[in-house]
Amino acid sequence: MEIEDAIKKAKENNQIAFNFLLDTFWNDVYGFLLKRTQNENDTEDITIQTFSRAFDKIGTYNEKYKFKTWLITIAKNIHIDFLRVKKASITNERGHDHDERVKEIIDETPTIEDTIITEQNLAKLLRDIKKLKPHYQEVINLRYFQELSYQEISNALNEPMSNVKVKLLRAKKLLAEIIQKKK
Repeated sequence: MEIEDAIKKAKENNQIAFNFLLDTFWNDVYGFLLKRTQNENDTEDITIQTFSRAFDKIGTYNEKYKFKTWLITIAKNIHIDFLRVKKASITNERGHDHDERVKEIIDETPTIEDTIITEQNLAKLLRDIKKLKPHYQEVINLRYFQELSYQEISNALNEPMSNVKVKLLRAKKLLAEIIQKKK
């Protein structure tokens, strides 16, 4: 799948296209942010927010610019906001909440990763899940073991639904990679 094709399909809310874009650009965005934050947890959170916002606003993407540049710009802006909020909390000021309506970014049909995950023996699967970072373990647990909807997970974690969806995409991808390495 080519980037231009994936962007076009993502604008039509295609799950596979979102996965492709996330896989293609995750390391670029993550690497850019890691240099700026020098903190893996903050980097991962901001990277998730970057893809969340990008998928939310994919309709506004202008093809005149490179997609990677557009993502890096979003990442830079979210990082600046992150620093402002951090600074504001240090000085006891209140940061402003971004309460925006979240568009659906993925459908709920099973992906390749879903299929691989469900084919696993439960005990092995639980061992593999424990290899994920805690916030990925949590979102997998809420979705697959407690069978919560995206909205319920969003409420439980007090995070925007688009962040939950990107976290779940990433968690499923990482878990599927762990499972596949064992085969």
